[in-house]
Amino acid sequence: MNENEALRNWLEGYGIDAALKPLEGDASLRKYYRIEDPLHSGIVMDASAQPESVKPFVEIAHRLFEAGVRTPKINAFDLERGFVFMEDLGNRHFYDAIRTEGTHYYPKAIETIAKMQKTDTSGLPPYDRDFLLFEMGLMQTWYLEKHLGMTLSKEEKKLIDSTLEKIADVALEQPQGLFVHRDNHSRNLMFDCSDEIVVIDFQDARTGALTYDLVSLLKDVYVELPKEEVTRLALYFRDISGVDVDDATFMRWFDFMGLQRHIKILGIFARLALRDGKFGYLNDIPLTMKYILEASEKYEETQPFAKWLQDSV
Repeated sequence: MNENEALRNWLEGYGIDAALKPLEGDASLRKYYRIEDPLHSGIVMDASAQPESVKPFVEIAHRLFEAGVRTPKINAFDLERGFVFMEDLGNRHFYDAIRTEGTHYYPKAIETIAKMQKTDTSGLPPYDRDFLLFEMGLMQTWYLEKHLGMTLSKEEKKLIDSTLEKIADVALEQPQGLFVHRDNHSRNLMFDCSDEIVVIDFQDARTGALTYDLVSLLKDVYVELPKEEVTRLALYFRDISGVDVDDATFMRWFDFMGLQRHIKILGIFARLALRDGKFGYLNDIPLTMKYILEASEKYEETQPFAKWLQDSV
């Protein structure tokens, strides 16, 4: 029995015998289908390649619901086979809306982050120093060495390592222990029929830093906002979150958190291309690199790294 037959048989158990239309997937091994039937509607997630991801998906969906965050309604799931049958929200992503309708939705998305940070985090793994450094290490392995074919000298490795340590230092200076979605960008937010923002793809959540999901949204590697708008919206989040810190300190936290995320993303995009054959993500590397250079040039701790990147990569 192939995987599609197994999925169809599972749905038949709920009285659904309909055509399944494949949808564009994400960067994971999960596959998505739309049920095409006048009697039923829904999206089916096939995570049979990584069924262990279904349990956290279901559990975190419940936690977010309890916190008042809108997520897709789950109708049925199978932990062993890795199937989830959930609400069909249509095709209106935040990414599409801001490109065609303008950026006026950003305050609502920021308010969603503030609400999401009140989600119960008990038992979630921490975004600690080791994990921050592990993620940033993907850049050297996958982007510099494997993708670009660079052979780094001892001095270059030392510069990279010391810079990553400094980035982790500042990332950990800000308030910690908050719910972190980890991939809160424009393609992982949707709108329902009431124009409410719906959060998706949250199963890898951790507990971590105040600004992580904010920088994911405002320095999105798929959408570039004007710098002045990024600052204005970032400080709006600071204000509604009730964080008592001056503008410069908050923006420093924000910029260094962005450095951590974008350095990681360089490695992930290269890995997706080289290991998984998903070459389209390489098109998003130039904006990712632009964010890294702009932020690292602003601060004394990271300026040597910025100069090295410009001269060597």
